[in-house]
Amino acid sequence: MANIMTTRDVAKYLKLHPITICKFAGEGKIPAIRIGRVWRFDKEAIDRWIAGEQKQPEASDPIQRRVIQKKSGNKGASRRKV
Repeated sequence: MANIMTTRDVAKYLKLHPITICKFAGEGKIPAIRIGRVWRFDKEAIDRWIAGEQKQPEASDPIQRRVIQKKSGNKGASRRKV
């Protein structure tokens, strides 16, 4: 089973700032998948990336690079004018 990590987990693991991790993920420099507004990382893919066994991050694959959007009924419906 895949060990999925959050941005904070990866930042601790790599000893980098979480903002740097998000920047790398957005630029495709680190293997990541974006789900809604958050990034998720497969620990095995990160380990392969660190070891240099993986030339390009897996996220460069167009299928994995797709952003999975959260479904929301009514955008802005939670905001009310007072």
